[in-house]
Amino acid sequence: MSVTINTAAATLTSEEIEAWREIAVSIAVDLLPDCQIDPAIRPQTFGGQPLRLLGTALTVAVSPPDFGAVIHALDHACAGDVLVIAAGGQTDNAMIGEILGGHLREKGCAGIVVDGAVRDIDILGNWPDFPVFSRSITPRGPVGAEAGEVNGSVSFGGCTINPGDLVMGDRDGLIAMPPELARAHLDDARAKLALEDNWIKGLRSGTPATEVFGL
Repeated sequence: MSVTINTAAATLTSEEIEAWREIAVSIAVDLLPDCQIDPAIRPQTFGGQPLRLLGTALTVAVSPPDFGAVIHALDHACAGDVLVIAAGGQTDNAMIGEILGGHLREKGCAGIVVDGAVRDIDILGNWPDFPVFSRSITPRGPVGAEAGEVNGSVSFGGCTINPGDLVMGDRDGLIAMPPELARAHLDDARAKLALEDNWIKGLRSGTPATEVFGL
Protein backbone atom coordinates (compact mmCIF):
# COMPACT_ATOMS: atom_id res chain seq x y z
CA MET A 1 0.00 0.00 0.00
CA SER A 2 1.07 3.61 -0.44
CA VAL A 3 -0.08 7.14 0.26
CA THR A 4 -1.70 8.96 -2.66
CA ILE A 5 -0.80 12.64 -3.00
CA ASN A 6 -3.05 14.84 -5.11
CA THR A 7 -2.41 18.39 -6.27
CA ALA A 8 -4.93 20.87 -4.90
CA ALA A 9 -6.02 23.76 -7.10
CA ALA A 10 -6.07 27.29 -5.74
CA THR A 11 -9.52 28.31 -4.51
CA LEU A 12 -10.41 31.24 -2.28
CA THR A 13 -8.21 34.29 -1.97
CA SER A 14 -7.03 35.48 1.44
CA GLU A 15 -9.47 38.39 1.19
CA GLU A 16 -12.38 36.04 0.47
CA ILE A 17 -11.43 33.93 3.48
CA GLU A 18 -11.00 36.84 5.89
CA ALA A 19 -14.38 38.26 4.87
CA TRP A 20 -15.99 35.38 6.80
CA ARG A 21 -14.11 36.04 10.06
CA GLU A 22 -16.91 38.26 11.43
CA ILE A 23 -19.56 35.60 10.71
CA ALA A 24 -20.48 33.11 13.45
CA VAL A 25 -20.83 29.45 12.54
CA SER A 26 -24.48 29.57 13.65
CA ILE A 27 -25.25 32.20 11.00
CA ALA A 28 -23.45 30.22 8.31
CA VAL A 29 -25.32 27.05 9.28
CA ASP A 30 -28.67 28.88 9.20
CA LEU A 31 -27.91 29.72 5.56
CA LEU A 32 -26.28 26.43 4.57
CA PRO A 33 -27.58 23.66 6.86
CA ASP A 34 -26.33 20.89 4.56
CA CYS A 35 -22.77 22.12 5.12
CA GLN A 36 -22.84 21.64 8.89
CA ILE A 37 -20.38 19.08 10.22
CA ASP A 38 -21.57 16.55 12.81
CA PRO A 39 -21.80 18.50 16.11
CA ALA A 40 -20.33 15.49 17.91
CA ILE A 41 -16.97 16.71 16.59
CA ARG A 42 -16.25 19.21 19.34
CA PRO A 43 -13.64 21.86 20.11
CA GLN A 44 -10.94 20.47 22.38
CA THR A 45 -9.26 23.83 23.06
CA PHE A 46 -9.48 24.80 26.72
CA GLY A 47 -10.55 28.04 28.31
CA GLY A 48 -13.56 30.29 28.25
CA GLN A 49 -12.19 32.69 25.68
CA PRO A 50 -13.84 32.94 22.25
CA LEU A 51 -12.53 30.35 19.82
CA ARG A 52 -12.30 30.90 16.07
CA LEU A 53 -11.14 28.52 13.36
CA LEU A 54 -11.02 29.82 9.80
CA GLY A 55 -9.06 28.50 6.84
CA THR A 56 -9.07 26.31 3.77
CA ALA A 57 -9.10 22.54 3.91
CA LEU A 58 -6.02 20.40 3.46
CA THR A 59 -7.76 17.03 3.38
CA VAL A 60 -6.35 13.75 4.62
CA ALA A 61 -8.02 10.34 4.44
CA VAL A 62 -6.70 7.71 6.83
CA SER A 63 -7.59 4.18 7.86
CA PRO A 64 -6.88 3.97 11.58
CA PRO A 65 -4.65 2.85 13.14
CA ASP A 66 -2.53 3.82 10.08
CA PHE A 67 -1.74 7.54 9.90
CA GLY A 68 0.65 7.64 6.96
CA ALA A 69 -1.26 10.31 5.06
CA VAL A 70 -1.06 12.66 8.05
CA ILE A 71 2.74 12.52 7.97
CA HIS A 72 2.81 13.17 4.21
CA ALA A 73 0.41 16.10 4.64
CA LEU A 74 2.97 17.90 6.82
CA ASP A 75 5.10 18.56 3.74
CA HIS A 76 2.13 20.01 1.84
CA ALA A 77 0.69 22.17 4.62
CA CYS A 78 0.75 25.94 4.12
CA ALA A 79 -0.06 28.91 6.31
CA GLY A 80 -3.82 29.27 6.66
CA ASP A 81 -4.59 25.61 6.03
CA VAL A 82 -6.94 23.63 8.24
CA LEU A 83 -5.82 20.01 8.41
CA VAL A 84 -8.98 17.92 7.90
CA ILE A 85 -8.32 14.33 8.99
CA ALA A 86 -11.08 11.99 7.85
CA ALA A 87 -10.73 8.93 10.07
CA GLY A 88 -14.23 7.58 9.54
CA GLY A 89 -15.27 8.34 13.09
CA GLN A 90 -12.90 5.69 14.46
CA THR A 91 -11.65 6.68 17.91
CA ASP A 92 -9.49 3.78 19.12
CA ASN A 93 -6.25 5.42 17.94
CA ALA A 94 -5.30 9.09 17.86
CA MET A 95 -4.35 10.33 14.41
CA ILE A 96 -2.40 13.37 15.60
CA GLY A 97 -0.89 14.78 18.76
CA GLU A 98 1.55 17.32 20.14
CA ILE A 99 4.51 16.75 17.79
CA LEU A 100 2.69 16.87 14.44
CA GLY A 101 0.20 19.44 15.67
CA GLY A 102 3.00 21.65 16.93
CA HIS A 103 4.78 21.44 13.58
CA LEU A 104 1.62 22.54 11.75
CA ARG A 105 1.20 25.41 14.20
CA GLU A 106 4.77 26.54 13.58
CA LYS A 107 4.07 26.51 9.83
CA GLY A 108 1.19 28.93 10.37
CA CYS A 109 -1.66 26.51 9.78
CA ALA A 110 -5.03 27.57 11.16
CA GLY A 111 -5.94 24.43 13.09
CA ILE A 112 -6.93 20.76 12.99
CA VAL A 113 -10.26 18.97 12.70
CA VAL A 114 -10.43 15.20 13.10
CA ASP A 115 -13.34 12.85 12.55
CA GLY A 116 -11.66 10.54 15.01
CA ALA A 117 -9.35 10.97 17.98
CA VAL A 118 -6.44 13.17 19.04
CA ARG A 119 -4.03 12.86 21.95
CA ASP A 120 -1.61 15.01 23.99
CA ILE A 121 -4.56 17.26 24.68
CA ASP A 122 -2.86 18.99 27.63
CA ILE A 123 -0.60 20.56 24.98
CA LEU A 124 -2.92 20.71 21.96
CA GLY A 125 -5.76 22.09 24.04
CA ASN A 126 -3.76 25.00 25.39
CA TRP A 127 -3.00 26.68 22.05
CA PRO A 128 -5.73 29.33 21.65
CA ASP A 129 -4.22 30.40 18.31
CA PHE A 130 -4.48 26.84 16.92
CA PRO A 131 -7.97 25.38 17.48
CA VAL A 132 -8.34 21.62 17.59
CA PHE A 133 -11.66 19.84 16.99
CA SER A 134 -12.12 16.09 17.27
CA ARG A 135 -14.69 13.41 17.93
CA SER A 136 -12.71 11.96 20.83
CA ILE A 137 -9.49 11.97 22.84
CA THR A 138 -7.39 8.89 23.55
CA PRO A 139 -3.84 8.26 24.75
CA ARG A 140 -3.40 5.39 22.28
CA GLY A 141 -1.35 6.44 19.27
CA PRO A 142 -1.38 5.34 15.64
CA VAL A 143 0.18 2.15 14.31
CA GLY A 144 1.58 2.07 10.79
CA ALA A 145 2.25 4.80 8.24
CA GLU A 146 1.76 3.24 4.86
CA ALA A 147 -1.66 4.21 3.55
CA GLY A 148 -4.10 7.04 2.93
CA GLU A 149 -4.64 10.00 0.65
CA VAL A 150 -3.76 13.70 0.76
CA ASN A 151 -5.82 16.38 -0.98
CA GLY A 152 -8.66 14.15 -2.09
CA SER A 153 -12.40 14.43 -1.57
CA VAL A 154 -13.25 13.06 1.89
CA SER A 155 -16.36 12.11 3.83
CA PHE A 156 -16.14 13.96 7.13
CA GLY A 157 -18.79 14.18 9.82
CA GLY A 158 -21.68 13.73 7.41
CA CYS A 159 -20.28 16.15 4.81
CA THR A 160 -18.15 15.85 1.72
CA ILE A 161 -15.12 18.11 2.04
CA ASN A 162 -12.81 18.90 -0.84
CA PRO A 163 -9.36 20.49 -0.75
CA GLY A 164 -9.71 24.25 -0.60
CA ASP A 165 -13.18 24.28 0.97
CA LEU A 166 -13.67 26.96 3.59
CA VAL A 167 -13.66 25.47 7.09
CA MET A 168 -15.08 27.52 9.95
CA GLY A 169 -15.34 26.59 13.60
CA ASP A 170 -16.24 28.12 16.93
CA ARG A 171 -17.52 26.73 20.22
CA ASP A 172 -20.90 26.03 18.58
CA GLY A 173 -19.39 23.65 16.04
CA LEU A 174 -18.10 23.38 12.48
CA ILE A 175 -19.10 24.08 8.90
CA ALA A 176 -17.32 23.43 5.60
CA MET A 177 -18.34 25.40 2.51
CA PRO A 178 -17.26 24.87 -1.10
CA PRO A 179 -15.68 28.05 -2.49
CA GLU A 180 -18.63 28.79 -4.77
CA LEU A 181 -21.04 28.73 -1.83
CA ALA A 182 -18.74 30.85 0.32
CA ARG A 183 -18.66 33.48 -2.42
CA ALA A 184 -22.37 33.29 -3.17
CA HIS A 185 -23.59 33.57 0.44
CA LEU A 186 -21.25 36.11 2.01
CA ASP A 187 -23.67 38.99 1.44
CA ASP A 188 -26.51 36.85 2.84
CA ALA A 189 -24.43 36.16 5.95
CA ARG A 190 -23.70 39.84 6.44
CA ALA A 191 -27.40 40.63 6.04
CA LYS A 192 -28.30 38.00 8.66
CA LEU A 193 -25.69 39.44 11.01
CA ALA A 194 -27.20 42.91 10.58
CA LEU A 195 -30.70 41.53 11.16
CA GLU A 196 -29.61 39.90 14.42
CA ASP A 197 -28.03 43.18 15.53
CA ASN A 198 -31.38 44.89 14.89
CA TRP A 199 -33.17 42.24 16.96
CA ILE A 200 -30.81 42.91 19.88
CA LYS A 201 -31.30 46.67 19.61
CA GLY A 202 -35.06 46.26 19.44
CA LEU A 203 -35.22 44.06 22.52
CA ARG A 204 -32.95 46.41 24.47
CA SER A 205 -35.12 49.37 23.53
CA GLY A 206 -38.16 47.77 25.12
CA THR A 207 -39.95 46.97 21.89
CA PRO A 208 -42.26 43.96 22.40
CA ALA A 209 -40.57 40.74 21.31
CA THR A 210 -43.51 39.89 19.04
CA GLU A 211 -42.96 43.15 17.19
CA VAL A 212 -39.20 42.72 17.03
CA PHE A 213 -39.58 39.31 15.41
CA GLY A 214 -42.50 40.27 13.23
CA LEU A 215 -45.05 37.93 14.77
